[in-house]
Amino acid sequence: MSNKKTRQASVSLAGRWVLSWQMPVFRQKLLMAVSILLCLTPVFPLFYQYIEKREGYVYHDILLQLIPAIDVSIPIFMITWGMALFTLTRVIQNPSLLLGLLYGIIVLNISRFITISLVPLNPPHGIIDIWDPITDMFYGESFVSKDLFYSGHTATQFMFFLLLEKKTDKWLALTTTILMGILVMVQHVHYTVDVIFAPPLTYLCYLLARRMAK
Repeated sequence: MSNKKTRQASVSLAGRWVLSWQMPVFRQKLLMAVSILLCLTPVFPLFYQYIEKREGYVYHDILLQLIPAIDVSIPIFMITWGMALFTLTRVIQNPSLLLGLLYGIIVLNISRFITISLVPLNPPHGIIDIWDPITDMFYGESFVSKDLFYSGHTATQFMFFLLLEKKTDKWLALTTTILMGILVMVQHVHYTVDVIFAPPLTYLCYLLARRMAK
């Protein structure tokens, strides 16, 4: 009986993807999203290495000065990629989430290109490099510390919260959003303002991405 149920669930999942792929709009928007991401990929290291050489200013963050700098790279890494894998499993189960995720990633990163360019900041005092060999592949040769306003780590978790549909999934993503905001400040890789502005700016990105994926 369990094997029969497994086969039925498998057929149902395959059927959802087949139906989605048969829709011309889905195919067009998916191919467009993939094309944009492929074009953005070589831009990441160029942009981040450029802003790393740019001189900014140090924000006087009273709250951050009260927090001792501690290396919490491992929890940051685990939350970042653990939630990414979790969201991917939900996308596999529900192809309707795929376009929202892809366009969310696109809009979020382009918006950060804009805000980081407009708000030149030097890293906080006591910054500790985050150990993340996966993310570092997109940054280029040297560690990047000036990609500050707004926090990409916090924003990504909040984007997952907005995209996921199940109530328990949303509670999980909201929890990781709060934890991530705290952890990047403990690591001193972001100012308080970077974390506070991440959710509202991410919400605007989500609204635009949803319209693009609709």
